[in-house]
Amino acid sequence: MLIRKPRDIPYSEVTPQSLYLRRREFIQAAASGAMAAAAVLTPGGVSAQAGPKLPDVRKSQYGQDERLNSYADVTGYNNFYEFGTGKEDPKANATSFTGRPWSIKVDGRVNRPGEFDIDSFIKPYALEERIYRLRCVEAWSMVIPWVGVPLADVIKQFEPEAGANFVEFTTLNDARRMPGLNVPVLRWPYVEALRMDEAMNPLSILAVGVYGEALPGQNGAPIRLVVPWKYGFKSIKSIVRIRFTDREPRNSWQIAAPREYGFYANVNPEVDHPRWSQASERRLGEFRRRRTEMFNGYGDQVAQMYSGLDLRKNF
Repeated sequence: MLIRKPRDIPYSEVTPQSLYLRRREFIQAAASGAMAAAAVLTPGGVSAQAGPKLPDVRKSQYGQDERLNSYADVTGYNNFYEFGTGKEDPKANATSFTGRPWSIKVDGRVNRPGEFDIDSFIKPYALEERIYRLRCVEAWSMVIPWVGVPLADVIKQFEPEAGANFVEFTTLNDARRMPGLNVPVLRWPYVEALRMDEAMNPLSILAVGVYGEALPGQNGAPIRLVVPWKYGFKSIKSIVRIRFTDREPRNSWQIAAPREYGFYANVNPEVDHPRWSQASERRLGEFRRRRTEMFNGYGDQVAQMYSGLDLRKNF
């Protein structure tokens, strides 16, 4: 989400600072001959820092032909207000953040509630890489190689009751570890939710890694939601609670700015944000704008869930 002054240039029209800095760094590194030693090539042809890898990650069919954004894009340009409102703040302020120890509480309308250590929570599931496009409501986008597990598989293990129509997620609320929580930008803790059929859609995943590595703090360590046909703020980070309910929860941005952020947050180029157009977007690393696709290009897999729903009213 974007905090702007009345006379600000539209954010979507500004070349991100990180792109400018990386371009300058590239020139410097090329001159010194250090580029090859500092990076490895990914399948998308962009560079990524080498690091400790998650074990036994299998490839999926999702997005393997996509050109990836760089590791620097993915880990250095983030919205995570718990670590600050600037795009570079999360990386700067999450350097000492760790995802261990960590537990997740599961409650509400389920037959198997409980509190689970993160490792035991994920252990039953095979990790797979899914390359998804992420579209931010601020009109920028990335292509990211997430590592995770299908949310539907996790939900089934808790045996939701028949009346569990929604799944609500809550982020860690610890100001000692997340300095952005000391600023009342939102009503903390951060809360997001999905309709049950959205949560059970095969595209919805709980991610525990990116680029084959465990998630860094700025990307939502140790576990986050990824819902690729929705705007990025639906993909809640650093989850500590999953609650099943019969009533539609109100998400954090819906509470903070109901005129601008609704419950569904489906990528819809025909519904503008009140302060800017959603008809086009800028992919990080590119300078020519792209036309925004309905449901972020995932319409074949998700459009049927919204048949008969007014997507202008239910934005």
